[in-house]
Amino acid sequence: MASVGSKGDSYDNALAEAFNSLFKAKLIRNKGPWTGINDIEIAVAEYVDWFNQRRLHGELGHVTPAEHEAAHYPTAEPPASLQKTS
Repeated sequence: MASVGSKGDSYDNALAEAFNSLFKAKLIRNKGPWTGINDIEIAVAEYVDWFNQRRLHGELGHVTPAEHEAAHYPTAEPPASLQKTS
């Protein structure tokens, strides 16, 4: 199984690599000092909450990812594999 950053899969992992880099720069390196794993766990949970629930995303019309997802799913067509056939 290939790991993140292994040879030959850079395009597959580009999004993950970019997110991991930003996450480490914005949270792990710039916050702290960390006194233990519990501090990091709480900080990660807060970061994920902000990232999904409160961060305004320009490509989504300046709404949060959670708002965009909630607005999308009521109108989305189910995948063909899940649609009922008569």
